[in-house]
Amino acid sequence: MQDATYWAEALRKKTISFGELVAQIKEKVEKENPALNALVAIDYQAAQAEYEKRAATENLSDSLFAGLPVPLKILGQAKKGWQDSGGSRLFADAVSSESNHFVKQMESLGIVPMGQTNAPEFGFKNITDPELFGPTRNPWDQARYPGGSSGGAAAAVASGMFPLAGSSDGGGSIRIPASFSGLIGLKPTRGTMPVGPDGWRGWQGASINFALTVSMRDTAAFFYGMRGTENAAPYQAPRNEWQHDQNQKLQLQRPLKIAFTTVSPVGSAVSAEAVAAVHQAVSFLTATGHQVTEIKYPLDGDRIIRSYYQMNGAETAAMFDNIQAGLQRPVSKNEVELMTWGIWQYGRKLPAAGYVNSLAVWDQAAAEMSRLHETYDLFLTPTTAQVAPRLDQELVSQKIVEELAVMDQKTTEAGAELIYRMFEKSLALSPFTQLANLTGQPAISLPTHVTKAGLPLGIQFMAQKGREDLLLAIGRSFEAAGLFRLPTAWQ
Repeated sequence: MQDATYWAEALRKKTISFGELVAQIKEKVEKENPALNALVAIDYQAAQAEYEKRAATENLSDSLFAGLPVPLKILGQAKKGWQDSGGSRLFADAVSSESNHFVKQMESLGIVPMGQTNAPEFGFKNITDPELFGPTRNPWDQARYPGGSSGGAAAAVASGMFPLAGSSDGGGSIRIPASFSGLIGLKPTRGTMPVGPDGWRGWQGASINFALTVSMRDTAAFFYGMRGTENAAPYQAPRNEWQHDQNQKLQLQRPLKIAFTTVSPVGSAVSAEAVAAVHQAVSFLTATGHQVTEIKYPLDGDRIIRSYYQMNGAETAAMFDNIQAGLQRPVSKNEVELMTWGIWQYGRKLPAAGYVNSLAVWDQAAAEMSRLHETYDLFLTPTTAQVAPRLDQELVSQKIVEELAVMDQKTTEAGAELIYRMFEKSLALSPFTQLANLTGQPAISLPTHVTKAGLPLGIQFMAQKGREDLLLAIGRSFEAAGLFRLPTAWQ
């Protein structure tokens, strides 16, 4: 299987037609998707019709991706006339009235959206198991999840159905499935990707759209093609590195100073394999001339994650205020999943002052990380502390489920503790990813390790805001050295 750049060039040179490429994709989807449940909607004829319509009015051959079919995430990547459920039963029949700016920019690069990938309800989980569509399975081991919330996208790429898939990241939702599924997962700097015409702030800038990929050249091409400035956007990325020559940016100009740790920011266990993945990376980096230093985790991880949950609760409460206003009726408990209900009811009771203070924690964390990057170019950790969880692994106990059902009767303080306990086992799987969402920094998961049991684990690099060039270049150095451990479909 070849990457997106290869197929775009084949379409450009007409060595393959759009119809022939779609036929290849259809064959793979029909073979893989029934077991994996990665795609929840796909219409080959509609994609063919859209390609032909666009080819008649625009020169797709001159565009970056030249008509490449790419699936969109069912959550946050709205296309006019397509289902817009957000993975929720509440919106099972909802249809987008217009395409959002991210999807429009994808189309301006010559991408033809084709199909929608599975996601957990409203993206609250690091696994993908919505009641609306059912669980998505991992191509490496179908008894496991591919991660979340971009789990459907990860499975679609890891299985070889597509070389690139739209995804998004609000607390690790690109990087976690990249780690669990052996893919490249970049979360760009806050303010670099198109937003609007609704959802301008995206969890106060913590959530951002991008893609899951299998090559650094695809990652760079998509990043530089999608990156831009919108005057109306509330967050603007610093222009520390604001050029569009991705070939240059895939080359390191000097040795880097890199800090690393393998200690969980919340004190949870980190598997020996995740530690080994980082130490292998450190050995490679040192051997290639970089200065690598082990440090203590630079922030109070517990304080940060609690501020993250406060934001999540408040944003969910605001979301449901808008949902009920749009529906012109109350939403009942049985119309949403219990986790969603619990987060919503917790958020309803949060005081405004507490919410503002939680965002102040983010700003303080961003300042501390900025100081760290005055000394170090990159910060290296495991992406996830453990391998992908099994579908039968208990992540929320029955006792917590029972308490969630009466969240509306709890005090704010009791609700906060219940939310923390609800996420505790999930957080232990992936405690390293949330920081970059809160600080707005770019971060990338690289597929460099496979465990003795044959399961992938990623390593994560974070950089100063606006320095995706360093992440792309360090990723390319691992790739060029043959250190990527991609899924079987891409070997």
